[in-house]
Amino acid sequence: MAGRRADPATVKFRLIGLAHAGGGSTLFAPWRGAFGPEVEVCPVVLPGREARMGEAPYRSMEALIGPLMEALLPELDVPFALFGHSMGSIVAFEVARRAEALGLPLRQLLVSGRRAPHLRSRRPPVHAMENDAFLAAIGSLGGTPPQVLQDEQLFRTFMPSLRADFELNERYTPLTGRTLLCDMAAFMGRDDTEVSETELMAWREVTAGRFSHSVLEGNHFYLLDQPQRLLALLGRHLKSARDDRAVVID
Repeated sequence: MAGRRADPATVKFRLIGLAHAGGGSTLFAPWRGAFGPEVEVCPVVLPGREARMGEAPYRSMEALIGPLMEALLPELDVPFALFGHSMGSIVAFEVARRAEALGLPLRQLLVSGRRAPHLRSRRPPVHAMENDAFLAAIGSLGGTPPQVLQDEQLFRTFMPSLRADFELNERYTPLTGRTLLCDMAAFMGRDDTEVSETELMAWREVTAGRFSHSVLEGNHFYLLDQPQRLLALLGRHLKSARDDRAVVID
């Protein structure tokens, strides 16, 4: 877990955050304290980024999920929810299935900006593209700081972890596991070209729990441009998870 930790004596619920390809704890920095002192936001930093830049990134879900679960287990001692954006959604999904199999107190799975795990991508893979084409593809998605895209040497520093993340995401097929039992909510930007509303709604097929979805203004990285609306929705979902009741979406 990255960043300053909350006082364990006050924490009654945790939100585990899993970012997009190449992302890390920075995505969740504005979320700290947004849900009150009893909800601790815990961003996951995978190898190959931020403080773990010197570590080799994982290139497949099969290789990632075991070490990730081992690292997460000490944090899952209180009721918790999982949030994933884009690639982080499928990582959160696989964590959720293992958490339920272990009888851990998972209350909700919250996914964002990605088609359901059993659906195939509508675009060709980019992880093996030549450098210039790969740079253009990354730039078209948004979410990468302009100074990184405009500085070739700097971009080359981040390229191995980005390629690894895209390879993991693009080659992923659901691992063996049961249908989830927890409640789910899915989110996307209205102008996101990476996922359609139909593809987002297909997440309802992976859980026997309650499901809702929300379309917010913005593109694939709507949650960076206008986080307030998403945080308000997440606050309601997290409150419902703690109160064990359904959320009514306006």
